[in-house]
Amino acid sequence: MEKSKRTLKSLVIVASVGALFTIAPAKAEDATATAAYKDIQATLGTVPDMFKTLPDVAVAGAWAEIKGVQLNPNTALNGKTKELMGLAVASQIPCQYCIYFHTLAAKANGASDEEIKEAIAMAAIVRHWSTILNGSQVDLATFKKQTDDLFAAVKAKSQ
Repeated sequence: MEKSKRTLKSLVIVASVGALFTIAPAKAEDATATAAYKDIQATLGTVPDMFKTLPDVAVAGAWAEIKGVQLNPNTALNGKTKELMGLAVASQIPCQYCIYFHTLAAKANGASDEEIKEAIAMAAIVRHWSTILNGSQVDLATFKKQTDDLFAAVKAKSQ
């Protein structure tokens, strides 16, 4: 009987803690929309309307993601590569807003017209073969084995 009282007491404590979290959600320090808008303004010189379409609770997180990866010069990928990737993905989604933005951002990061065309062509090639492989229901294990064999042969040939 004593064990069931302890179990019941534990359940009540857990339920109380859970209820507390629903009443008072955790907030990151200085993660307010106002603070994020000030930082966006300071960083970009303006606050694009795209941020204003978000609910206030999402602004700081969205800005942190963009600032931490896309605008961060200290990541593994340089700005040009990131923007060419963004353009390639945007071309496949397709998103006219993203295509416009990432084309200009790629150029601002030093991408040539030829690099922009090549990024879009690569996106098209990947989409084409994804359609063929998935639509044909090619066996994934067989595909992986053939791919591993192909790269092993290329590596052996280059040595």
